[in-house]
Amino acid sequence: MMDKKNLLIIGGSYFTGRVVVEELIKENEYNVFVYNRGNLPLKKKGVKELLGDRNDINRIKEVIPDIEWHALIDFCAYTPEDIEKMIISLPGTFRQYIFISTATVYEESVNLPVKEDAPKLTKPQPQLGEYADYGFNKWRAECKLREMCATRKAVHTVLRPAIIYGKYNYAPRESYFFDLIRDNQPIVIPDKPIALFSFAWVTDVARLVVKCIGNEKVFNREFNIAAEDLVSYERFIQVLESVTEKRLTPMTMSVDEINNRKIPLPFPLDEHLIYSGLELNQTLAYKHIPFEDGMRRTYAYYQWLQKRRRSHL
Repeated sequence: MMDKKNLLIIGGSYFTGRVVVEELIKENEYNVFVYNRGNLPLKKKGVKELLGDRNDINRIKEVIPDIEWHALIDFCAYTPEDIEKMIISLPGTFRQYIFISTATVYEESVNLPVKEDAPKLTKPQPQLGEYADYGFNKWRAECKLREMCATRKAVHTVLRPAIIYGKYNYAPRESYFFDLIRDNQPIVIPDKPIALFSFAWVTDVARLVVKCIGNEKVFNREFNIAAEDLVSYERFIQVLESVTEKRLTPMTMSVDEINNRKIPLPFPLDEHLIYSGLELNQTLAYKHIPFEDGMRRTYAYYQWLQKRRRSHL
């Protein structure tokens, strides 16, 4: 019997990381270690939870075992400094560093869908307010990762997901609409819903992450993660009707009116977010779940969660 391979997940207790842990447990070929602040314990059999802040160099050296790491999977690096501190401080050695980046590293483009070689951000985006630095810093973190892995003769894999949806999602995306439907509140969408969006179901993302572990086909490469479906606000409403089995009559407003009323729609009102996930899908021979099927499973989880919460009142 072969020894299990050691995996270190940095972050990993929220949303996508949590699903990755669940998928890894099924594999039964890894020793899974998770390093995070412990705000949301996983409490999964066979998962070793290590408590600490990634910015605390002494803590990293103290609690992370000094062993050979088959791979690191980093869900919560947001700056090049985050990458640098982890690699410099990490006890032991690592073979592969898988970094969960973002599709927002790209410059705005009319060449759609956006592919991996599209131009990257060269500065922050002030128009995004509190998220002005997010995509730019993620891109800078990618650059730092490539540099440091080359120095240490390790390999890197960068994954850039489009809009992720599914169970454990703490961002008010699909749940924004589910809540409105639950409360019989009106749904507002743009009166000219021309924007199209790429999505990825969280379980598909997790399975792709797992398929990248130790896979030479993805060494020293960067990939988008996106399903083939292109979804508009109108299409989103159609899918909501199907999965909730309710007739919806959304209110339409102009982009200016939506902005003036500060209606918190979760996706851009008049800007495409279209990314090609073809490169990774072909490399790993993977097919994403259709958007409607993924949303149906997401809504089933939402209903289960609502029922559970009511039972605890």
